Amino acid sequence: MKILIVGGGGREHAVAECFARSEQVTQVYVCPGNAGIARQYKCISLPDHPSILHFCKSEDIHMVFIGPEQAIAEGLSDYLEAAGLAVLAPSKQAAMLETSKMFAKDLMNKAGIPTAKYFKAFTLKEAFDALSGFALPVVIKADGLAAGKGVTVAFSSSEALAAISDIFGSEGKLNNVGAVIEEYLSGWEVSLFAFCDGEEFQSTLFAQDHKQIYDNDKGPNTGGMGAFCPVPEAEVYRKQIEDEIIRPVLKIMKSNGAPYKGILYCGLMITKEGPKVIEFNCRLGDPEAEVLLPLIETDFVDVCTAMIYGNISEMKLQFKKATAVGVVMASKGYPGSFEKGYPILMSELDKEGIYYSGVAASEHGLVTAGGRVLCIVGIGDSLVSARDKAYAHLKNIEFENACYRSDIGLRNNYL
Repeated sequence: MKILIVGGGGREHAVAECFARSEQVTQVYVCPGNAGIARQYKCISLPDHPSILHFCKSEDIHMVFIGPEQAIAEGLSDYLEAAGLAVLAPSKQAAMLETSKMFAKDLMNKAGIPTAKYFKAFTLKEAFDALSGFALPVVIKADGLAAGKGVTVAFSSSEALAAISDIFGSEGKLNNVGAVIEEYLSGWEVSLFAFCDGEEFQSTLFAQDHKQIYDNDKGPNTGGMGAFCPVPEAEVYRKQIEDEIIRPVLKIMKSNGAPYKGILYCGLMITKEGPKVIEFNCRLGDPEAEVLLPLIETDFVDVCTAMIYGNISEMKLQFKKATAVGVVMASKGYPGSFEKGYPILMSELDKEGIYYSGVAASEHGLVTAGGRVLCIVGIGDSLVSARDKAYAHLKNIEFENACYRSDIGLRNNYL
């Protein structure tokens, strides 16, 4: 069986590794991949939908896994499915759960799914006026895709006004579809993924991401600076999340004519009132994928096949009795501007547990080429041992202007 994975980051590297563990798989391709992923898997450049389809047909690709949100939002899943290919990703219409914050909030409101109170603003003035109805801190979200960086938690009025101005433009011209103003939810965050076939689902282990750039959750949001999995403290909420959040989402999406088939990411806040939805994503998170997928023992081909063909409820998901901790090494300046092209120094044998994102090839080896450069994952029989392995491994990797958080997995803020 041949697999094509669309995407080029650490998430797609982890997906490739997960597929490669299956005895059913003979070849894994990653499009476009990156120079780090290419050390293990065949990476190819296919610039548009027709070229991807042509490659799949000519190479007899059995399954396509779409990783990034942009490709899903552009309807790649619909395009390939219409040509008869087996594709693991939701449709463009179903992906509105992620591509439009407004759509997702309205759907949750209609389905009675617990989430923060909100206001939809379509103009600069509407957004400014709405602030008076919310206590500080207040959450400001751009409606559309923003690579995990379109959310601001404003602790002052000036911060809120600046965030709104960024969304609409300094002159009130719409840079985005609009803004969602939300109440701030107090509690602790956790992520749960659901493998969905349009009607039924199976939920995974819980994971916890660390979004802010600095230790102690300080600084601006990023695409993710590290994660760990599982989160035992969240298990008590699993049934409630499944019954009050995941099942209603699948039910209403089906009734809307857009059955959700693929991986649903539930970004949750565990509050004193119980779990509430912060956001939905229509794919695996990054870096959550790098700590979740290494723990899956069930053949990933079988899991994806069950989602595509509608029998996920018959699957029995099995996971290792272990903990994984992932630490992202980033370029100094990220999520703002940063310099590229610095050589990455490591042993040629030092490959296990490294998932590459922003890297490129040079005549002397790999160099930095992005904000998040790579994710180092340690796996152990406890959170402590997994953390120790990840940070010990990280010390053996060097590049100029590297930055990372030293506190991944150390939160102790459970209710």
